[in-house]
This record gives sequence, C-alpha cells and structure tokens, in this order.
Amino acid sequence: MKHRPLIALLAAAPLAMACQGLKEALTAHVDVVARAESQELSVSRVADLLGKAKLPIPVTRDNAGIIANLWVNYQLMAHAAAHGDSLTDRKAIDAAVAGMTQQMRLQRFMETVVKGFPADSGSEASYAAGSHDLLAARHILIMFPGGQGGPPPQPSPAQDDSVRKKAESVRAQVTAQNFAQMAGKYSNEPNAAQRGGSLGVFEKGQMIPEFSNAVAALKPGEISQPIRTVYGYHIIQRLPYADVKAQYQAQYAQKAMGGAEEAYVAKLDSAANVQLKSNAATLAKEAVRDIAKHRKDDATLATYKGGSLSVGEFARWVESFPPQARIQQQLPQVPDTAVNSFVKSIAQREVLLQRADSAKIGLDPQEQAQLYQQFSQMVQMVWEGLGVTPKQLADSGKTPSERERIAALRVEEHLDKIVAGEAQPVPVPPPLEELLHEKYQWSTNPAGLDRATEAATKVRAAADSVRAQNQPKSEVPLPGMPGTPAPGDSGTKKP
Repeated sequence: MKHRPLIALLAAAPLAMACQGLKEALTAHVDVVARAESQELSVSRVADLLGKAKLPIPVTRDNAGIIANLWVNYQLMAHAAAHGDSLTDRKAIDAAVAGMTQQMRLQRFMETVVKGFPADSGSEASYAAGSHDLLAARHILIMFPGGQGGPPPQPSPAQDDSVRKKAESVRAQVTAQNFAQMAGKYSNEPNAAQRGGSLGVFEKGQMIPEFSNAVAALKPGEISQPIRTVYGYHIIQRLPYADVKAQYQAQYAQKAMGGAEEAYVAKLDSAANVQLKSNAATLAKEAVRDIAKHRKDDATLATYKGGSLSVGEFARWVESFPPQARIQQQLPQVPDTAVNSFVKSIAQREVLLQRADSAKIGLDPQEQAQLYQQFSQMVQMVWEGLGVTPKQLADSGKTPSERERIAALRVEEHLDKIVAGEAQPVPVPPPLEELLHEKYQWSTNPAGLDRATEAATKVRAAADSVRAQNQPKSEVPLPGMPGTPAPGDSGTKKP
C-alpha cells in the first residue's frame, strides 16, 4: 500500500471536512430540531408533542420553538445531574446573575442619590394649590338608570332631568357635618356607606376630566353643586387638609421624590449625550425574540459619553426584569418609538452604573453569599420538578451513561405530561439558563423547526380527523340534516 504524502493528507482534510459538513447539513440536520450534549430532539418528536397535544396549543413555529427551548434546558439540567455537576461554580454564577446584580447595585446607588434630595413632606399650602396633581375628595353619586356595572348608561332627556332634580334636592340637604351620612343614604356608588363617599387622595388623571376638574376648582372643605358626568350627577366635597394629611404627605413625598429622580436622570442623560443608533428598535426586537442567541451580540444599540450599549448588554438587562413585566412578549408588538424609548432608558441605566462604579457601590459579602445560596436552591428546585436530582439518578443508575439515559427519559416523560395537561412546565430562570448554555454543548436548528412545524400541522389534522370520527353519532336526527324530514313533513314524497 502506498503511503500518501503528508502534504496531500493535509490538503485533503479541509475537503473531507467540507463534505462531511455538507452531508450533515443535507441529512441529519433537517431531521433534528435541537441538540443538548449527547441527546437529540427529532423533527418527528416535536411534531408529535405539538400535533397530538391535548392542551389547546396552536401549531405555530413559535410554539415549536418553545418546546425545543424547554427540551434543551431540561436535558442540560438532566445532563448536569447525571454527571454530578452541582452547578455551584461561583465564577460562572457571577456571570449568569450579572443582570440581577446590576439591578441591585443600581437600586442601591439611587438610594444614596435620593438621600441628597431636599425633603418635601407636602404642606397645607401645596395641598390647596393641587401640587403634583394630587387631590382628595368625597362624593355622593346619583346614578343614571342602568349605571350599575358595564359601560356608562345612555339616559334619555327625561331620565337625565329626573336624576338632576334628585341630585339638586339632595344637595340642598348636604352639609360638611352630615356629608358621610347623606352619602350612605343617597349615593348609588358601591360601598359608599362604609366609606362615607370618600375617595381619599388620588392623582388628577385617575378620574374622568369632569370630576377631576370639578374637585380642582373647589377650595379645601368646599362642597359643589351637582356635577354631571357620564355616570350621573355628583355632589363633591374637596376634603379638608386635616382629614387627609397623613395620606397626602405620604403620596406627595413619593411624587416629589419621583420628580427629583426624573430631573436627576434627565440631567445625567444630557451630560452623557445618549444617542440611539438608527436601527436600534429593529435590533432590540430581534434580541428579545431570541435572548439566548443574542447574549454575546456586540452590535451597538446606543452610545453615550464614555461607553456604549450593546445588544448583549441590552439582553442581560431585559432578562433581569421580573417575568410579570412581560418585556420579551410585549416589546416586539409595540411601535418603534416606544421601543426606542425603552432602549434609551436601558442606556441611561448603563450611565447610572458608571456612576455607581465610581461610587464603589457593590454587594457586601453577606449579600453575595445569599445570592449563591439562592442560585443553589433554584438548581435543586428544577431538578426536583423534573425528577432528576443527583440522588434520584444515583439510586437508579450505576454509571454516568446509565444515569444520563435515565435522566433523558424522565425529561421526555415530563414533556409528554406537559402537553397532555398533566403537569406544569418547570421554569428554568434566565440566570440558570445562561449558565447552562455557557457551560454545555447545545444548539437549535431553524430548518428543523420549520420541518417540525409543517409535520405537526399534518399530525394535528390527522388527530382532529380521528377525533371527529370517534365522536358518538346521535340516534335522533337533528333538524336540517340531510334526509331529515322538515317540521310537519311525514317524510314521504308528495306527488
């Protein structure tokens, strides 16, 4: 056998690798939706999960992607448990929770800034002037007919006149001393008797304009003549300062502090010269649609004096917001102007963090230790939810490969239960997901997702057809069905 020259082997290697890559692209990749270490998620598996789901899950590419993402995270968690990885490496955790620690540091920095703001507790003079649009009132509502619940009523001229006259009659009896009693007797507002008609302190914009304007026009303690709104006629008293002093001062201080913070941030923004890139909204929307893909994206969203905001940094901030904020779900749906405002607010946070760094604002050792402990608890909760804790797997398998196989099967069983409505998805919080994605091998295949969605559509159609065929047929013909006699017809043809 002739030995091929080394130079020939080296020259052939790239070609062989290219052929192998082409082969994978044309074969395995189209049948695989995702990989997680040694596990593969096939197109047919996703098609069955989505197409045969007993829950009302629409067959869409987005939902196929959600299933794939769950599968990846669950399999990576299972892999870690099977190999005894406790996921407690502090350096990795620090990187994963960077968004959370940024929020904590920023909050702490703003607390130090706020301490330097002049205190303003809300005086009687500021209350009388309606400062910060804070008002306080009580009222007696004589409602139009049909005004209890639902949309505002549409009274006839006669009904309007009748309600107005009743309100005028009540107003003639009302004084500051008997207002609460009269509200309990005449007001149609729910719970008016218990509250004496009081609405407490509120912002002007919280009420409909006719009502708010009427309150603002009154002096503290003064009672209005009947004021018409879409709900009926209101007899309003602007509450005296002494009656609402504590509540007013608390809300006033909060509003004053918020205004001072806004002024501080605006001044900082002007000094930092925050500038958005022309495509910032487009890049931001792409990032929130697939956070995992953009965590290391260096594209620039905004610049400011001394730095810039990258897509990856933006993604980290988005992940640090609580789930109930629904940033990732809502941002792609809102206008670009709103997205740009949000991106700018994140850039301003980066500027504030620069100030926090200069002020040496950080977490103390106790807080850092608590963060590691919480992360460890989070890992344990996910393992327990999936039934793949290291102890459970050690009791079932002797070798890592056996434990890995058992863990992978349990993940698949849990996914089956989720789509059957028999179990809730086990949430994998963003910091834990980021750590898993950084530490282990994984991938998703867009072409595989497309094929899985197409196959799931066919599976769903077939399942719906079988379900329809298995429906018990009615033994009593229903009116209007083919071959069913019309009402009064004997069923025989007439000549």
